[in-house]
Amino acid sequence: MNIPNQLTVFRLALSFVFLATMSVNFPHSKTLSLLVFGIAAFTDFLDGHLARKHNLITSFGKLMDPLADKVLMAAGFIMLIATGYLPAWIVVVILSREFMVTGLRLVASADGLVLAAENLGKYKTTIQIVTVIYFLLMLAANEGGSFLGFLSPLFENKILGPGILGQVLIWGSLFLTLLSGFNYVWKNRQLLSDC
Repeated sequence: MNIPNQLTVFRLALSFVFLATMSVNFPHSKTLSLLVFGIAAFTDFLDGHLARKHNLITSFGKLMDPLADKVLMAAGFIMLIATGYLPAWIVVVILSREFMVTGLRLVASADGLVLAAENLGKYKTTIQIVTVIYFLLMLAANEGGSFLGFLSPLFENKILGPGILGQVLIWGSLFLTLLSGFNYVWKNRQLLSDC
């Protein structure tokens, strides 16, 4: 298994570590969650960069990289519902899009095709990562004794706080998720021609 694919598998494993750190309250658990999620998100950039730079693109990577992204983002969004900052219905819509695209990839796979991620999907993933990191950073900054406590006043600012910037990120994530989903289905509609 080449290094980009190892990074993809590592990201998948980190998703479950993130779930554990977010689920159990202990000193600095939110700061650790932020760190784990940040490392996992960085591997998303790194594995794609290395695969393209060193011509290590594989069918495994084309399939597993987007899947690992979806697991990480699903973990991030689902865990943020409990904080009250992210409405559950938005998470359901986002996850529905991810299931739809994964289903389309499975249909393509049955026909011997591998559908790679598209640029619009990459932008969608980027804004989703930024959104989750924003709220995790806010949770970590408000955590007692956190070394990130100095950032707490930023999140109390009217514009930079969850009331404005947080909402812009949430709605931007939802918009790009829907747009990229519709675009993906439209470009691959021939796979559903027998409906």
